[in-house]
Amino acid sequence: MNAGGNANEDTTEYRTDRIVDIGLYLTRRTEIEDQQTHLQLKNDLVAHIWNKFGAYRQRVNRRLRPARKPVLNEVKFNKAVSQLPARFNADDLHGAIALEDDPLVCLELFNWASKQHRFKHSVNTYHITVQKLGVGGMIEEMYDVVDQFLALPHFGSEALYNTIIYYYTQARKLSRAITVFKHMKKAKDSDCRPSMRTYNLLFAAFLSRRRDTYINHWYMGTMECLFKQMINDKIEPDIFALNSMIQGYVLSNHVNEALRIFHQMGVVYTCVPNALTYDYLIYGLCAQTRTKNARELFFQMKEKGFVASAKTYNSLVSSLALGGEIEEALSYLWEMTEKHKVDLITYKTLLDEYCRKGRAEEAFRLLKEFQEKHIVDGPTYKKLLCVLKEDFAHSRNGFQ
Repeated sequence: MNAGGNANEDTTEYRTDRIVDIGLYLTRRTEIEDQQTHLQLKNDLVAHIWNKFGAYRQRVNRRLRPARKPVLNEVKFNKAVSQLPARFNADDLHGAIALEDDPLVCLELFNWASKQHRFKHSVNTYHITVQKLGVGGMIEEMYDVVDQFLALPHFGSEALYNTIIYYYTQARKLSRAITVFKHMKKAKDSDCRPSMRTYNLLFAAFLSRRRDTYINHWYMGTMECLFKQMINDKIEPDIFALNSMIQGYVLSNHVNEALRIFHQMGVVYTCVPNALTYDYLIYGLCAQTRTKNARELFFQMKEKGFVASAKTYNSLVSSLALGGEIEEALSYLWEMTEKHKVDLITYKTLLDEYCRKGRAEEAFRLLKEFQEKHIVDGPTYKKLLCVLKEDFAHSRNGFQ
């Protein structure tokens, strides 16, 4: 009750704080709404989460790694040992390891034999052990076997070296693969020197799973050095090696270097271009919007009886459409439908360019024709129809 004695009177006080500095308030509001600041805060948050929980996950994996380590099957190991002759040799051990499916038992047999009096491993025992460990995915266990092998002077074979390089590259242990390659280069025995197979294994490893242009450029320097060493060793490059160099140059945006090798094929080198050679080059030229050169190579390819891949056709159609040659792009697309399936991005690119040039009605008719000829399925038709409606709305708004 208040002093006046009115019990029903509201005694609640309302208070509204004033903004002390309107300029500071507007500045802070602008900073909060700034897109650049928002993106920076988002990136900082992602980095913080990764540093906190990603490092934690790595620590957990390291702790669990000993628990995940495979356990030796003592029964199988003892049975394999009992089947060996009393005075077994390297051939007997090779046969026992070859019959064994468990890679850990194979490794234990190899190590056990190494400790036996007067026993000496052969190239075959090293080779079969590396194969068993590689197939079983036990790359870390393979390190010790390979280190023992590399420590032996004047010992080994090209096949054994290549097997080690193959499994190292499959496990993305490229630095270890290069170390093995250097041992091959230093070998005095001609049977242990790098062969065409060795270089092709390394080329394939450097080309696999490359998505970033900078990484492609960085790896391409290594591939160039390998290629020069191969030529200096008087090893004639085969079609796989030449196509690998062309693909590497294309992925690293050095298309002119790729064309240089292409023009040397059949002249400097005995190998002549095949369908993959043209596919890589046409894709690279289209990526640089050099559609005239791409079409010239495409005609050469057809004259030689090669069939272009779907990637080549998609590149040509998209590049021509983006360059404003939509009729030419459409003709390549019709040709492609007879051989390959057109991807959604290629359809979208061509129809987008029709709308961008103010020919939206033609784009709608073309899409309807695609549907009537069963070139596009139902879901693809609906997606492209939505794209055309959006493009048509944007074009009308821009015109207005």
